[in-house]
Amino acid sequence: MRKILVTGALGQIGVELVPELRERHGADNVIASGWRRRDVGAVVEGGPFEIVDCTRPGDIAAAVEKYEIGTIYHMPAFLSVLGEEKPEEAWALNLGGYANALEVARRYDCAVFFPSSIGAFGPGTPLQNTPQDTIQRPNTIYGVSKVAGELLGDYYHTRFGLDTRGLRLPGLISHEALPGGGTTDYAVHIFYDALREGRFTCFLRPDSRLDMMYMPDAVAAIVNLMEADPSRLRHRNAFNVTAMSFTPEELAAEIRRHVPGFEIDYAVDPLKQAIADSWPDSMDDSAAREEWDWQPRYDLAAMTAEMIGTLRRKQDLA
Repeated sequence: MRKILVTGALGQIGVELVPELRERHGADNVIASGWRRRDVGAVVEGGPFEIVDCTRPGDIAAAVEKYEIGTIYHMPAFLSVLGEEKPEEAWALNLGGYANALEVARRYDCAVFFPSSIGAFGPGTPLQNTPQDTIQRPNTIYGVSKVAGELLGDYYHTRFGLDTRGLRLPGLISHEALPGGGTTDYAVHIFYDALREGRFTCFLRPDSRLDMMYMPDAVAAIVNLMEADPSRLRHRNAFNVTAMSFTPEELAAEIRRHVPGFEIDYAVDPLKQAIADSWPDSMDDSAAREEWDWQPRYDLAAMTAEMIGTLRRKQDLA
């Protein structure tokens, strides 16, 4: 079989996506890559690992040639908040890196996965039950790069016949890796502070409702989309997917079921709040359900119970 390359494999998604792909396809058939090597054992030590800087197309091409790659899962990105601090670097990585991956994929006939985001929407988008096809006018460089990436993926499919697919992922919650500069980061950090300190200071208002997903569901969605029958796919770049929608206050209430006495207070960050206010409260993911049978496993209660239990075991926080 032609092999799989995961770029940005040491990021929040990659550290869980790579082991799942290796379990399905064999460790030697899934090549993890990043712009530098870090000690992430299951990714770096569990199979082949290459240094690949996606802003340098030659790096991607060298890995594709060396391993006879047939599919690229392209994961690198500056997230929303960090992107506002470094907009030029965010554009160069988020869109420039993806454009490089697509061009290499065109030359070597590779399928490509691209993770878009709820950040691809903006203040003019309907916030409730956001449609699959709707206005997309984001007001962050992260969102602009994601919309451009969706369009570029469509272009490479229609112009060159490339098998490009993607998802608009909501905020992601994981116990494997801390997030790296996103607006929904609070929904990960709150678990660590709840167990260590019994309290948490949130940078969003208590009523800020956003779509969220537990990482095992996100990984399943990515893999299932790439394995879906292409004849069923009317939308390729990118499908709305979601699993739950909640506010910081609702998440805190669920955590109190496992950590009695947990307290939350608020120190609202104006930039992060403005970004959150421009994103959907809830997305309509019926296209994903109809075209490739998307179905999440975790709701708020199940995700919270597993996060609390796993972190207690891993960090001896009982």
